[in-house]
Amino acid sequence: MAEIIKQVIKATTSDLVEKAIKYYNVLSIINDLKLSEREIQLTAYIAVNGTINYQNFRTGFCDRFNSSNATVNNMISKLTKLGVLKRIDKKIRVNPVILLDFKKDIGLVIKL
Repeated sequence: MAEIIKQVIKATTSDLVEKAIKYYNVLSIINDLKLSEREIQLTAYIAVNGTINYQNFRTGFCDRFNSSNATVNNMISKLTKLGVLKRIDKKIRVNPVILLDFKKDIGLVIKL
């Protein structure tokens, strides 16, 4: 049986969006999705807030990450085609398969 290498990396942050950004960054790299930094930020923001459909959430994202509504719409289109985002109950949401509760501690096991 092959030896398993265990490495523990502890990254702590109180900002849930920053925590989600770290998680989706790892997912993008491991799955070779080639998501841009802004696409990862949008995915993380939607994961924490539940959706981007409401104007206050969209404005909050645009203000925080210095983005525009047009850019957000383009990213939503791309991320939906990739399966990262899904339209659920007429709202744009993160695909439930990759959605976590970022209020909890997260442990990842990666097998390559």
